[in-house]
Amino acid sequence: MSREIVNQKTRLEWRDLGFYYDRDDSAQEWRLTGSRNGLLRFRDLLLTYANDPRHAGKSEHEHYGPYQYLEIMTWPEAGMDNHAIHGSLDDLRRLASLTDQQLTHAQAGVSIRIREDFAPDSQYALVLDVRPDDFDPPAADPALAARAG
Repeated sequence: MSREIVNQKTRLEWRDLGFYYDRDDSAQEWRLTGSRNGLLRFRDLLLTYANDPRHAGKSEHEHYGPYQYLEIMTWPEAGMDNHAIHGSLDDLRRLASLTDQQLTHAQAGVSIRIREDFAPDSQYALVLDVRPDDFDPPAADPALAARAG
């Protein structure tokens, strides 16, 4: 497959997801970047996961995005680490609600940090980086910029 076809496929997958994500291990953060509506797709992803009875068992999980390293996992304790965003299905519904609440009046240029309200002892935090309504998620992917150059 040509490089341009791979790049186009990756761009389409970011757009389908609705936001760009990255994990910053030095800052211990999962960072999601998108417009308010794009970031609300993360809320929807959590709700879809949590409302699927196939995910009820411990260690059930799904991977998301073009690189598949964003993982939502069913686990007895709520938390976020370098492996996954995890918790019981009720915990994940609660994270979806927290995400919704935080984004309700969020304006472009704001970064929202979620940790204490979800899992205060969590290794990682979730950061929602709110961008303007016309934000295109693939624009934040440094791998696409590197491959284009």
